[in-house]
Amino acid sequence: MFSDRVVSGMRPTGALHLGHYHGALKNWVRLQSEYPCMFFVADWHALTTHYNSVEVIGNNVWEMVIDWLAAGIDPAQTILFIQSRVPEHAELHTLLSMCTPLGWLERVPTYKDQQEKLSDRDLATYGFLGYPLLQAADILIYRASYVPVGEDQVPHVELTREVARRFNHLFGREPGFEDKAREAIKKLGSKRARQYAEFRTRYQEKGDDEALEQGRSLLDEAQNLGMGDRERLYGYLEGSSKLILAEPQALLTEASRMPGIDGAKMSKSYGNAIAMREDPASVTKKIRTMPTDPARVRRTDPGEPERCPVWQLHQVYSSDETCQWVQVNCRSAGIGCLECKQPVIDAVLAEQVVFRERAQPYLDDPALIRAIMADGCEKARRLAQETMRDVREAMGLAFD
Repeated sequence: MFSDRVVSGMRPTGALHLGHYHGALKNWVRLQSEYPCMFFVADWHALTTHYNSVEVIGNNVWEMVIDWLAAGIDPAQTILFIQSRVPEHAELHTLLSMCTPLGWLERVPTYKDQQEKLSDRDLATYGFLGYPLLQAADILIYRASYVPVGEDQVPHVELTREVARRFNHLFGREPGFEDKAREAIKKLGSKRARQYAEFRTRYQEKGDDEALEQGRSLLDEAQNLGMGDRERLYGYLEGSSKLILAEPQALLTEASRMPGIDGAKMSKSYGNAIAMREDPASVTKKIRTMPTDPARVRRTDPGEPERCPVWQLHQVYSSDETCQWVQVNCRSAGIGCLECKQPVIDAVLAEQVVFRERAQPYLDDPALIRAIMADGCEKARRLAQETMRDVREAMGLAFD
């Protein structure tokens, strides 16, 4: 019914680190060659926890987008935009808030979790409570099919699906819907019309999920249906009315194994991060001074790679052959810790050379990146406006 669009966003935190690259950006680069993708700067989301320190925005936006481009995000393939430059996000968020039960927001797992983690900030605001609904609006306004997330973010996608389902149930009605659906069925041709009727009956009377999927596939393959008729028949198949907002699927991404220089998860707030475009001398110093297996007090002491943060970096950056070399020679004290660290240093620096080369044109001419984002914002807004026309009409707001 809707396109196989992928939508994802990131808060503007400034220059990104290697954890961002291996945890999200590398996956975005892969997805852009498989799906129509939209990636946005979530600057409004930054305000939900930093509304009293707005310096986190501004220059941070441009630094972050340069890192996206440095990672290999291609603006010729992908729409890049800034959330606040598409005001329809806020409009849809407002309209969805009229019909979203309060309890749905209060039960989002990260709501209480973040309140505990960020106890030093005043988060007793509607903005913080409502940010999962703003996330839902970010996705639903582009009728996205997929949202790339880690396991901890799946509840947010589930909430988005529930919000879309409730909205379609409440407002996805149109005068004469069933008559229009029956007329649309005739356009399928006699054979497909019979199959559609059979699938609809099996799903609605027996709860046969396979019949639902078969019915959807039949509609996907029907070439002579307009968008309006296709939406009606999807809704008629499922027992609802016209579908206005699409229910997205979570596209699970592998958890990043990227550790910080202390072995904990890499994070700017932990002070253990290596920036994507960090100075080579700084990178070398950080890795050379990383803690290692505490059992290796002297050069001649054998070590255990699994106890060493450097081994975690080898798992990200080193070949199987190098990893085997580390396993054997660490345990036998055949190599010292500095010798063990050198292949990681070489691999990280080689990776960063590519990042810096891709970033340089935008650093030399900042107008380039502003032009890319202006173009992306315009494209995103056109798509958002199409959705909002349907939403306003469904909610009785399209009057003159």
